[in-house]
Amino acid sequence: MRSFDDPQHIIAEFLLQIKAVRLQPQNPFTWASGLKSPIYCDNRKTLSYPKIRNYIRQQFVQHITLNMAKPDVIAGIATGGIPMGVLVAQELGLPFIYVRSEAKKHGLSNIIEGDLKAQQQVLIIEDLVSTGLSSLSALRVLREAHARAEHMLSIFTYGFKPAQQAFADAQCSLHALTNYTALMEVALKNNYIQEADLNSLQDWQKNPKNWSDLRS
Repeated sequence: MRSFDDPQHIIAEFLLQIKAVRLQPQNPFTWASGLKSPIYCDNRKTLSYPKIRNYIRQQFVQHITLNMAKPDVIAGIATGGIPMGVLVAQELGLPFIYVRSEAKKHGLSNIIEGDLKAQQQVLIIEDLVSTGLSSLSALRVLREAHARAEHMLSIFTYGFKPAQQAFADAQCSLHALTNYTALMEVALKNNYIQEADLNSLQDWQKNPKNWSDLRS
């Protein structure tokens, strides 16, 4: 049996251990959209575990250092991308900003909080990418503010094909520390799921709406 000692699988195991990711193919969750899902992910839980939080921060920093030019600014997406974005910015000695889901309804009506100058290279941090809608909305906000934003890093992605295409269309590279495939491998190896569950979980990833409709 494969030992899974690479960062991608280590992070997947962390998420399962602390129940940041829960898998219930026989008793699906209901998402805010109304869709039924066999998986629920709340990566904010990683913040409560210093060892895991620090490991994820280190992997973000290593990925940035090895794979891309150092950005001018780190941007977190509210709310899940803010705390990890702050940790990454602190480690790299960079300014930090964050993007709200909508403009404030009082004061200066900001949607971007912090100081951002035109043409600065911004690296976006997210905790989770599912459909990509909120992430790409933040990307548009930053570009409308005349930032250069071409890369987004997340802890986890479901790897939905429409989301991957949307990022490609937006000319933004999405990098995830771990993903659904790695999660399934770890979950099966360590008995979070059984072999009989795997087909259902894979079917959901290929077509979440159809999977949900069949269970509604």
